[in-house]
Amino acid sequence: MKLRSLNRKIERFCYSHPRFGIPRLMMFVVIGKVIVWLFCQMDTTGMLLYYLYFDPALFCRGQVWRLLTFALVPDAGGLLWFAIALYFYYFIGNSLEQAWGPGKFTIYYLSGMVLTALYSLVYYWISGRSVLVSSSYLNLSLFFAFATLWPDQRVLLFFFIPVKIKWLAWADAALFLLSVVQYIIHGSIGLALVPLVAMATYLIFCGEWLIDLVRPSSVRRKTVQRARTIQFRQAAKKVQQEQEAQGYTRKCSVCGRTDRDYPDLEFRYCSRCAGYHCFCIDHINDHIHFTE
Repeated sequence: MKLRSLNRKIERFCYSHPRFGIPRLMMFVVIGKVIVWLFCQMDTTGMLLYYLYFDPALFCRGQVWRLLTFALVPDAGGLLWFAIALYFYYFIGNSLEQAWGPGKFTIYYLSGMVLTALYSLVYYWISGRSVLVSSSYLNLSLFFAFATLWPDQRVLLFFFIPVKIKWLAWADAALFLLSVVQYIIHGSIGLALVPLVAMATYLIFCGEWLIDLVRPSSVRRKTVQRARTIQFRQAAKKVQQEQEAQGYTRKCSVCGRTDRDYPDLEFRYCSRCAGYHCFCIDHINDHIHFTE
């Protein structure tokens, strides 16, 4: 319940500040990674990446740019793996932004960066040892968020094997836990907690969907059926009666604008909300879904 309450507060903040956020944020991150990768190919010293990772000791000495540049560090691997990773980053990030809106997605990504950097700083202040961090685990959390919202979405594994995204997410989760266990076995407790910190943002934003995902399928079917049939029809009749009395046919459930006051404004209905709820074009993709 606390995670749901915090998530709803974030959504309400985004609704109150519709201009907040960085549109197409993931596109800028991908372009930044490409630029850094190109410069790394020309770097004969191999020191460029060292100046981009978040190093808490050097950050405290004035190298404040590391708070942003660690998100641009390319993932390890060859050119093919790098290109595939960039494609998935852009595809997943763009999909989440369309579902949540630029404001909520910006908060997700920036809060993940801040939490990762903050953990590195706290660990440095406590132990006196630096933990260099990049955005690899934060980007992995985006994949988990995508798989939680659209578990049955199919992707082509190795470009020709169709696989549901939820199965890839379970495989990545297993590898994720394995890396944490390996860090612990080798005594690197500081590194072992970095992935868990990155997942904190995912739990805040997707905890409600995750809980529903692990429920028995029979319970989910009953919930969906009840929300989309019986409640929808009852709510539709009630809303239509209210609209006839008020003199309009459509009213946004977020901002309250109607087609009588704004005849040129486009209105749509949300199929994910429980009941019969109309939204204007500004809020159809960026609103709190009604659950009852």
